[in-house]
Amino acid sequence: MDTKKITVDDIRNAKGKRKLTMLTAYDFPLASLVDKAGIDMILVGDSVANVVLGLDSTTKVGMSEMIHHAKAVTRAVKHALVIGDMPYDSYQVNPSESVKNAERFIKEAGCDVVKLEWFDKCLEVTEQIVKAQIPVMGHIGLTPQTADKIGGFKVQGKDAEAARRLIDQASNLERLGCFGIVLECVPDKIAQMITQKLTIPTIGIGAGVACDGQVLVIHDLLGLFERFTPKFVKKYINLSDGILKAIKEYKQEVEDGSFPAKEHTFSIKQDELNKLEK
Repeated sequence: MDTKKITVDDIRNAKGKRKLTMLTAYDFPLASLVDKAGIDMILVGDSVANVVLGLDSTTKVGMSEMIHHAKAVTRAVKHALVIGDMPYDSYQVNPSESVKNAERFIKEAGCDVVKLEWFDKCLEVTEQIVKAQIPVMGHIGLTPQTADKIGGFKVQGKDAEAARRLIDQASNLERLGCFGIVLECVPDKIAQMITQKLTIPTIGIGAGVACDGQVLVIHDLLGLFERFTPKFVKKYINLSDGILKAIKEYKQEVEDGSFPAKEHTFSIKQDELNKLEK
């Protein structure tokens, strides 16, 4: 694996030359493994709300949680581009705070760039953050932070009018300086059209193989999140079963006295013990 730190320019220049890889991570151990595997980009996603914190919506995490997890990830990463996922209250509730919050991801948490989901004032906020010299990745299609406003957790762009809106959104984000765009739950032919139209990379999640790269939530890939599995997820391993088996074995060995065994136990010299007993 190339140990050189990946830059925004590396991501831009990969378009048309090789496929890009991106995964989420929220803590030091998993971020270390993702980085060692040579993944191009690590997203400290607001999906931490669902897969780590047990919440039912990504809108329920704010800057304090995101900065906390982003710091853990950046301590681990040597190679990948680290993307801080701007939470709902950091730029949608109060757009005037967006630059300050984006700067926290860079200066305080050590992220390389930030990601913004599309919303009504997305172009205005994107322009402000880019002008502050903070690289921005866009996100269109299914935008979980505002899913209630776009008909729920459904595929977006399924008719010509909706598809045209997505194409326009992508074009405008590129025009304002985004270095890449996530396409979530978009029909594959529409994602292909957007990918071909843009000069910046598209990263798909439920958007087909024509995108310039792909992203998944790490807990979905590893089989560690069982509440629901979207159609676009491929489980490459089911760690939940193995972890549960190990925990049950530990419980049994503690209860029957076979753990800790001698090799797990510290001892004291007998003459020191004799002194104590006297």
